Amino acid sequence: MSTTNSLSLSHRILFLNTLAFTVCFACWTLNGVLVTFLVDNGIFKWDVVQVGWLLGIPILTGSIMRLPIGILTDKFGGKYVFSILLLLCSIPLFLLPFANSFFMFAVLSFFFGMVGTSFAVGIGFTSVWYPKEWQGRALGIFGMGNAGAAITTFMAPSLLNQFSIDDPQNGWKLLPIIYGATLVVIGIIFLIFTKNKKVTGPAKSVPQMLGSLKSTRVWRFGAYYFLVFGCFVAYSQWLLPNFMNVYQTSLVMGGMFATMFSLPSGVIRAFGGYLSDKFGARKVMYWVLSSSVILSAMLMIPKMDITTAGPGVMSPKKGIITAVSNTLVKIGEKELPINLKIDKPLENTIFPTHSSWQEVVVNQNQEVKKKELIAKGVTAIHFSANMWVYLILVILIGISWGIGKAAVYKHIPDYFPTEIGVVGGMVGMIGGLGGFFGPIIFGYLLTTTGFWSSSWVFILLLSAACLIWMHVTVTKMMNEKQPILSKEMDRKK
Repeated sequence: MSTTNSLSLSHRILFLNTLAFTVCFACWTLNGVLVTFLVDNGIFKWDVVQVGWLLGIPILTGSIMRLPIGILTDKFGGKYVFSILLLLCSIPLFLLPFANSFFMFAVLSFFFGMVGTSFAVGIGFTSVWYPKEWQGRALGIFGMGNAGAAITTFMAPSLLNQFSIDDPQNGWKLLPIIYGATLVVIGIIFLIFTKNKKVTGPAKSVPQMLGSLKSTRVWRFGAYYFLVFGCFVAYSQWLLPNFMNVYQTSLVMGGMFATMFSLPSGVIRAFGGYLSDKFGARKVMYWVLSSSVILSAMLMIPKMDITTAGPGVMSPKKGIITAVSNTLVKIGEKELPINLKIDKPLENTIFPTHSSWQEVVVNQNQEVKKKELIAKGVTAIHFSANMWVYLILVILIGISWGIGKAAVYKHIPDYFPTEIGVVGGMVGMIGGLGGFFGPIIFGYLLTTTGFWSSSWVFILLLSAACLIWMHVTVTKMMNEKQPILSKEMDRKK
């Protein structure tokens, strides 16, 4: 086969991989919209705990099963694993309209959550079709399938409202059927138009494949992916209630803002792959983790009003208070002006604003000593955490994470060329667990601290930990490879 024909086939496989992953990711996030709709419209009387489980079960399934699916991809090739996955996951979606209890809904959610493992299949199947210098771009383009989450959050609410016009109680049942039928169609197309290919090299047993997971490097990549993918998935769900509670947006506007976070993050992933090919995945990850630290530090400042001590008025001398009013205090013949509180409407500004005033704490005919407090100072600080600035920062950190998702997976073919499916599955599993545990962690932080931006404190700490871990590792590697230069640099410090 000529190079041109080979590349053409690779591009076709990449297109079908990306299409299948987009559809799978849209199905993987279906419960977030569907369960919310069913509860808000009183179709099911699930409590907050049950809703939380139904939102998390597909994410959890799609995460923990990525490792075994990655092993199967390395062993049998992506064509058959991906096709079977698509067709099998359509079955619970077709059965979902018949669910009439929490238990049935949870079981079916568990099984169709398997579509989340499609990432491990696609990563392994895409990598084997491209040379090393193309893998970053190819994996980045494939990763654009994350935009499937934005498709669901943008289109599914409108479809549910439309289907429920004539039948408010049962109209929602059309949506999972449409999603299931889409999986069947894509599964058949994938089976017909793709060609199977496996990782080259001698066949390995499952224990041999799992041996690579002993490497600390795998867990370090997993930590990066927990941040750039897991927290991306978590915030795709968390931002909607965040905007509604903090900025009192409507459901539709909050959903639109959440889409503005998730859509660019998915689309930009291809560009992240290009950058990783051109400049190296390590340099890109330095930029991603550093920007995540800076942006999360800006986002963690909450919308707040603080009243604190301000500049007061002290007695310049010992004496008797001869007059007291709201605007001045007299000590003997000495007049001390007092600043009054000025009531004015709060402004939605970008930077914090403050106002100061004084409150008299002495009485007429009272004897005071020199430097004694006459009027205490009060300062009120107002920070509106401007919604549009907040939205821009959220979009920027989403874009940064989107680039980082491609950079993480660019590392894997370089360091584990014969275990791409296994290592990719493990890293993907850790990242997916971030999507499951993220909202739980955010919820506990919100309950403990009482403010919504506490989740960004967690992101700041996680980003800083990943950045420090990477820098220490890179520095250690450089010192090991260049011991003489390292000693020379140490001497000149």
